[in-house]
Amino acid sequence: MRPNSSAPQPDPTHPPIPLMPRLTWPSLFTALMYAFMYFPIIVLGVYSFNDSRYSASWDGFSLRWYRALFSDRRLLSALQDSLTIAVVAVAISAVLGTLMAIGLARYRFRGKALYRGVSYLPLIIPDIAIAVATLVFLVSMAVPLSLATIIAAHMVFCLAYIAVVVSSRLQRLDPNLEEAALDLGATPTQAMIQVLIPQLAPAIFAGCLLAFVLSMDDLLISSFTAGGGANPLPIEIFSRVRTGVKPDINALSVVLILGSALLAGLAEYVRYRSDRIRQST
Repeated sequence: MRPNSSAPQPDPTHPPIPLMPRLTWPSLFTALMYAFMYFPIIVLGVYSFNDSRYSASWDGFSLRWYRALFSDRRLLSALQDSLTIAVVAVAISAVLGTLMAIGLARYRFRGKALYRGVSYLPLIIPDIAIAVATLVFLVSMAVPLSLATIIAAHMVFCLAYIAVVVSSRLQRLDPNLEEAALDLGATPTQAMIQVLIPQLAPAIFAGCLLAFVLSMDDLLISSFTAGGGANPLPIEIFSRVRTGVKPDINALSVVLILGSALLAGLAEYVRYRSDRIRQST
């Protein structure tokens, strides 16, 4: 019987691709790393729907802890304080951080390198050091602790994070656009507002989202600078979990995780749209 000459012959220079992917050490390590990070979150989400008051046993599916969460006035008040702190601190830091990044990127002045290093110090200094230093400063100046002192303390690190994100965007912009606007008769202020700021808008937005999440998550600085009338959400959660994690805290954690994921997705969408617009132009 003669062989079929029309059948495809294997190419010796290209080995056949295996049907099943091979298990390698890097892939196994990656799988273990993701499991270590996300498996506790999955367990937390599952037990937030547990009807039992204790997490040791499963008594059935229930939404009772989510109903208890949204009817807890003390917890909602703490969430309102955290939102107020984060929104005000991020709003002020967005203006100051953007101006600081533009000044460091576009202007030359004496001591610029020193000022740049000092401005970015909150990114590497431990939170406990910032908290203690802020408390000592407020006490030495006889400033009463309140919601305003927490906002001022949060602005220290929010300002640095927003400035870093905006600075990275400034390095990729074409400075000729501003020069062209100036040549066409625009003032430096008009060139900054109408030409530079629209190009920096995605970076400003991304930096604000990052600073907002960090402000909502901060415990150390808030606990050192909070007065008697301020009770941010991290402090309230920490005071409740001292005696054990309760199911309503599980439900709150799931809500916070979903909110953070939504903000991260929104920031990625804005970055994607910005890159598409820049590539199309």
